[in-house]
Amino acid sequence: MSYLDAPQKNSCIFCDKPKDTKDKENFILYRGKLSLVMMNLYPYNNGHLMVSPYKHIPSITKLESEDLFDLLKVTQISTQILENVFNPGGFNIGMNIGKSSGAGFADHVHIHIVPRWNSDTNFMPVLSETKVMPEHLNSTYDKLLSLFKNIEL
Repeated sequence: MSYLDAPQKNSCIFCDKPKDTKDKENFILYRGKLSLVMMNLYPYNNGHLMVSPYKHIPSITKLESEDLFDLLKVTQISTQILENVFNPGGFNIGMNIGKSSGAGFADHVHIHIVPRWNSDTNFMPVLSETKVMPEHLNSTYDKLLSLFKNIEL
């Protein structure tokens, strides 16, 4: 709800945050040649990551082959890291293309990786508009960072 209630900015986090050098503050785990990985500030679950090309492109259909391959390869590696660290029962991996699909940043394509566990939903979001996160974002960031530093493409 804090995200939905916040004033909407016309900026793009996938363009603006990488220009900054404060990776920990911005929860950027990986900076590759063509794409980056950042944690979602308003995660659906622990370990919710977003993989984005640096290019400000609205749809996967507009990506060049090199960018598309890099985006998917980084998504694959990120998923493996999350599997090794959190041992989830599964993943939701996907994209929201366009404003109508629910994309928060509709002009910049990105992939969400959300680890899932059996029974990871409960009554809290329904009754109190609160999502219970068993680990603070900073702890998750610290746990994942060293593994992302070792990525070689």
